Amino acid sequence: QVQLVESGGGLVQAGGSLRLSCATSRSIFSYYDMGWYRQAPGKQRELVASITSGGSTNYADSVKGRFTTSKDIAENTMYLQMRSLKLEDTAVYYCNARLTITGYWGQGTQVTDSS
Repeated sequence: QVQLVESGGGLVQAGGSLRLSCATSRSIFSYYDMGWYRQAPGKQRELVASITSGGSTNYADSVKGRFTTSKDIAENTMYLQMRSLKLEDTAVYYCNARLTITGYWGQGTQVTDSS
């Protein structure tokens, strides 16, 4: 019932920036915890950033200080601002919405660092 659509991925030079968007089908931010995950080739999917229904954020050590997640309640959109991109940031990025044990996934958007 909840649909998530990621956008904003692409090819970027080393040290560059991208902003990913996750559009939700309805207003859910007051109830759902949100997260950004990524999966690099040959590796498991990992949580890189999260923002709770209350607005608290958390980041994986690998992206801390470079990535920032936020949400625009009026636009029903969550963002991931990525700066100082590195080769190891190359992955498919997914957004996730979770309410207790119920979760929803977007289709993912590819981010490729050209280093």
